[in-house]
Amino acid sequence: MPSDAFVERLNEQVGHEFAASQQYVAVAVYYDAETLPRLSSFFYAQAVEERNHAMMMLQYLLDAGEAATVPGTAAPRTDFSDVVEPVRIALDQERKVSDQIAALAGVARESGDYQSEQFMQWFLKEQVEEVSTMSDILRVVERGRENPLLVEEYLAREAPAGEGQDPTAPPAAGGAI
Repeated sequence: MPSDAFVERLNEQVGHEFAASQQYVAVAVYYDAETLPRLSSFFYAQAVEERNHAMMMLQYLLDAGEAATVPGTAAPRTDFSDVVEPVRIALDQERKVSDQIAALAGVARESGDYQSEQFMQWFLKEQVEEVSTMSDILRVVERGRENPLLVEEYLAREAPAGEGQDPTAPPAAGGAI
């Protein structure tokens, strides 16, 4: 049974995941308006992924018989100075989420809640991938600042759409989309 501290923090994390999803939608809309369809598609997909993370956390709470809450989120940032800034914000966000996930795993471990600690392992692995991917894209966008079509070419080549779901991912409430 998860500790009260873990349940409280996981419910907070649900809000952080939904906020990240909304921020990625805002970034995708910005790139859509700039007619950068690959960047836009990448961030729309990231938004869905973050939403799915929140839903996985809700499903875990439901499966554990705990109270699951869906907190509100602040409005995402929608004004960006150039094509680089949204990716920089995204990388900062992923680093912050990594710290939050590590802290959650720590709460589970400290309370001797091995099931919750095991649940968090997938998210720890996922965050390594997320930070790495966003770091790579930031470097590419910085190099392609003056010609964002080079970034579009990179994404077309290196980040093809439709890589599919991770079969090791926890189940998402209502199903992953």
